[in-house]
Amino acid sequence: MLSNLSSNVVLAKARAMYGRRLTPQSYQELLACRSVSEIAAYLKSRTSYGRILSGINENDIHRGRLESLLRQRVFEDCASLCRYEISVGEHFSQYLLERAEIEQIIHSVSHLMAGSPEEYLFNMPEYLNRHTRIDLLALGRIKSFDDLLQAVARTPYHSLLQRFRPAAGQPLDYFGIEKALYQYLYSQVFSIIQKSTHGETQRELYELFNAYIDIQNYTYIVRLKFNYHSGPDFIRSSLLPFGTLRERHIDALLEAETPQKAREALEKTSLGKRIRNVDASEFLMTRVEYLICRHKIRFSTHPVVVMLSYVFLMEIELHDITNIIEGIRYQVPSDEIASLLTVLNSI
Repeated sequence: MLSNLSSNVVLAKARAMYGRRLTPQSYQELLACRSVSEIAAYLKSRTSYGRILSGINENDIHRGRLESLLRQRVFEDCASLCRYEISVGEHFSQYLLERAEIEQIIHSVSHLMAGSPEEYLFNMPEYLNRHTRIDLLALGRIKSFDDLLQAVARTPYHSLLQRFRPAAGQPLDYFGIEKALYQYLYSQVFSIIQKSTHGETQRELYELFNAYIDIQNYTYIVRLKFNYHSGPDFIRSSLLPFGTLRERHIDALLEAETPQKAREALEKTSLGKRIRNVDASEFLMTRVEYLICRHKIRFSTHPVVVMLSYVFLMEIELHDITNIIEGIRYQVPSDEIASLLTVLNSI
């Protein structure tokens, strides 16, 4: 009885929270803003982000601080839903935390490679300090790869990263680091799904994560092949060893002579057949994720599926808001910013 009650609460709560999402009208009004301060004022007074922004001075807020507060709202929503999902909520709460930690490590590595590691401090999510095993302040002060290892010394990431310590004068292996971290993460989540769920819930969760990984691997192939002109062996070594793309699918993608030919090869897969009408842009991954999760949150009867769908949809919304903030900051025309927004282009 308690389990059924909990399940009903999660379903109702996640869908009610999703009902407070930004509307197409909200996006248009945000696109009409002319500064970060105007965006902050709009989000504070006109949207469900108002609670987390209630204490800010919108006329004097740094872009990084605003984005961190918006991420905090999403993180707190996740934690709230996980507490109600008594069957596997704790496990997925740990997964979401580890994913946030990995994102911070990757951001820090990017800044280190660019020669500006101090930039991380402006975007450091302070709210994670209460939960993470990473020393975020140390992560924001790194000057070398050894500093990075020290910042993650008491975490599982230390042993993963240690083997990527570069030799003197050699660059960091960014793609190797990214793959190792995400391979660890997805190994954890698939273990949770295998051990803690069953039946239709397990099937839908596999579908959710496999679709995302398939698109991520497809994106890696296209980016490495056509943008970086990498060879097939390097591309294969960069792919995550999960998802439903088989060897013949990967071969066809690697043999494609143009991005359009690669998209045609993808459309011959089970996932590709479902996304033929999705715009073949560089934002394909988030648009596919949006469409799948929107379907799940509306029609799935399994609490953990609906819970994770809500989390992923809110992260997409946050990504759209960040694109608007960045676009307005750099005075990009509003129609160009709008073309980048997942929600507006997936309705």
